[in-house]
Amino acid sequence: MNLSACIEDKYMFSEIEGIPARIRAAKAAGLGTVEFHLWLDRGIDEIEQTLHETQVHLAGLVVNPRCGIADATKRAFFLEAMGNTIAMAARLRARGAVIAGGPVVPGASDAAQHAAMVESLKRIAPAAENAGVQVWLEPLNTRVDHPGMYMTSALEGLDIIEEVNSPGVRLLYDVYHSSVMGESPREVLKRAELIGHVQVADTNGRHEPGSGTIDWADFMQALKASAYRGDIGMEYRPSADTLASIAQTRRVLGVN
Repeated sequence: MNLSACIEDKYMFSEIEGIPARIRAAKAAGLGTVEFHLWLDRGIDEIEQTLHETQVHLAGLVVNPRCGIADATKRAFFLEAMGNTIAMAARLRARGAVIAGGPVVPGASDAAQHAAMVESLKRIAPAAENAGVQVWLEPLNTRVDHPGMYMTSALEGLDIIEEVNSPGVRLLYDVYHSSVMGESPREVLKRAELIGHVQVADTNGRHEPGSGTIDWADFMQALKASAYRGDIGMEYRPSADTLASIAQTRRVLGVN
């Protein structure tokens, strides 16, 4: 397992301006994979050229424009936005395109929102499979960072993915979000074959592993024993210098 740097403004290499320069900085730091969020109006031609020149791989992008999938009335918007994001991910040779549940739908039951998510993912799955890209469903915590969002549980996310039943749809397991919601990593990792990507950050500030309360030794033991063989995304706010933060993450997780 190798580390991937999330190079958004508030995360890794934020002291450096621009995605292309951050890709080069990640390469210089010995990282072979990066990820970022929204892609519209980001200078894709230069990003694509920089990825090619540095031979750095792109893990994934976030659906752009942002949208959720818990609201069945907005399905057409989701299908267009995700279809375009899948195409961009394929162009940049990224493995995943990230989607969340979206805001809770007023008046809709949990069952209705769950069903809406399953149906939307079933409809977009063939496009993902044809493009060789996975749709990564990401549960978000509502206790600290994302109040008012639907689907806060990685376990529910896994249930949804089982119902969709497509190799083109997998879970983005963010250990930070899941831990904030009180879930056990070992319970989530029992179905690691349904996980497309893992991201890490610690509690109490969303900084690097080792800065909060998560038992990373136990997590890594469970992760290595699971079916997951992908990268580990560093989607956190370095508490100090980015390079020092990466060094600590490597040490705490025992990975490169």
